[in-house]
Order: sequence, then C-alpha cells, then structure tokens
Amino acid sequence: MVEPALAALVLIVVLGLGFDFVNGFHDTANAIATSVATRVLSPGQAVSMAAILNVVGALSGTAVASTVGRGIVPPEVATQQLVASALISAIIWNLITWWLAIPSSSSHALIFSIVGAGIAAGGARAIQVEGLVKTFQGLAFSPVLGFVAALLLLMLLLWLFARQRPLFVSRLFGRLQIISAAYMAFSHGSNDAQKTMGVLTMALASYYGWTGDEWAVPFWVILAAAGAMGMGTAMGGWRIVKTMGLGVVELRPIDGFAAETAAATVIEIASRLGIPVSTTHVISSAILGVGATRSLSAVRWGVAGRIVTAWLVTLPACILIAWVVYNVLRFITGHQ
Repeated sequence: MVEPALAALVLIVVLGLGFDFVNGFHDTANAIATSVATRVLSPGQAVSMAAILNVVGALSGTAVASTVGRGIVPPEVATQQLVASALISAIIWNLITWWLAIPSSSSHALIFSIVGAGIAAGGARAIQVEGLVKTFQGLAFSPVLGFVAALLLLMLLLWLFARQRPLFVSRLFGRLQIISAAYMAFSHGSNDAQKTMGVLTMALASYYGWTGDEWAVPFWVILAAAGAMGMGTAMGGWRIVKTMGLGVVELRPIDGFAAETAAATVIEIASRLGIPVSTTHVISSAILGVGATRSLSAVRWGVAGRIVTAWLVTLPACILIAWVVYNVLRFITGHQ
C-alpha cells in the first residue's frame, strides 16, 4: 500500500502539471495575440510556434523557480498540504478568469495563493518579507517598463521608417513580427513555467526534507513543467486571444513587433534575475503603449479597465481562496 505522504506528493505533481497546462492555454494570448491580430500568422501557425518555444524557454534556467519555491515561504513551512492548497487555488482562479475571458495573471494567482496558504499554515510570520517584496517589485514595475519600452521603441521605428512607403513597412514588419512572436513565446516559457517548477520542488523538499544547498530543481521537474505548458499552449486560449489581440487597440505589424519585442525583453531580463513577473501584465501594457503613440483615444480604455480590475481583484481573491482551501483540506485530513 502506498504511504499517504507519497500519495500526496504524486497528487501535488499532478496538480502542478495541471496548473502548468491551464497556464499554457490561459496565457496563449501572451505569445500569439498580436501576431494573430495583425494577420501575420494564422491561429494554427501561431499556436504551434508558441507551444514549441514555450517549451524551449522553460528549459533555459531555474532562477525564477528558486525565488518562487523557497523565497516566499521557507522550506520548513512549505508542507505538502500548503503546496496543494496553493495549486488548487491558482487553478480555480485561472479557470474563472479564463471562462470570463479576462486576461488575469497566472503569476499573481500562483504567488498569492502561496501567500494565502502560507498564512493559513503559519500566520503572517510564515511569509518571507524579502522574497515577497522582490516579487512585488517585479509585478509592479514590469508593466510600467513594458508600456514605456513599447512606446519608445515604436516611436523610434516610426521615425526611422517615416519616409518609407506604408506597404513596404507593413511587409517588412510582417516578416519581423514572426521573430518577435517567437521571442515572446520563448520569454513566456522562461518565466511562467519556472513558477510551477518552484512549487513542485517545494513539495519534493517537504517530502525529502531538503534544506539549504540541498534545495534544487530536478531535471525531470524541468522537463515535465515545460512539456505541460507546451501542451496547454497547443490547446489555445482563443477567448483571451480575442480580448488581447483585438479588444484593446487596433494593431498593425509594426505595432505588434514593437509590443512583442519590448515585452519579451522585459520578461527575459526578469527571468535571468530570478524575478517572477506577470507575462500577462507586461504584454498588456506593451499593447497599450503602442496604442498610446497614436492618441489616447486609439486605446479602448474600457477593455483595459477590465484587465486592470482583474489584476487588482486577483491578489485578495487568491489569498482568500487558498486560505479557505487549506483549511478545508486540514478539516478533511484531520491535520491541526
């Protein structure tokens, strides 16, 4: 008979990969919305490319996984019940926002579900302030950087190609946007898939008693998380693609290139620094940035307002959901 602790670990791995799968189709829009909106790629081509490069990006490092896995809640507090609660909470919130076609942040959902479960397990003192502050800084500043970088990049490109014929510019950036879409898909995998790697390693550390230098992301976890996200991306998240690619601002190929390049660069720098950011936030803000180069009226602020509202609601909602899930699991299992 399988021991309860091992059974719990297997369940958590399944939940973690399930979250990564949901994250993949939930965040497909991050990688392909602009390419589909500008008609540079067909939906099928865009999804296939994004799925492959999400996997490649996920294999590129583990710095973000370390921040998520042991920077917010210390390993000695991160029980399997805590990890399971955080994953269940994040999956619930991702499905709710996916059904409502709102591009909320999977990063916020997971990280603040960890916070909620951590508070339920050990009170506010169980949360490591330094790691949480680092995460807050990334989540707060990355959208601003995405907006500014996209705005400045598009202004530079418009100045450089001001004397070129519109047809030439459209064709040129139609080709270049394929590269920028690939770059965006790679960066999405390099940041988002690592968050699940960190959570799964939390569960393994709890089971095997890893501390200090023993804490490391196993290679099979990297492969499994990368594969799950790739399969989820291949399924596509068409409801959110429509909102992201068509509902915020009308995009031309040059706009899509600027938004994707700026957003992917911000995400990639954060990944190398081990900072978990919201890819949804960054690409959303970059799209708003390119729209703002024309005029404020070019941006559909009503849709943008829905997105911002979802961002603000995600934090307390996921903390509360995870807290409730943790206490429900504690009641079911009889753990104190």
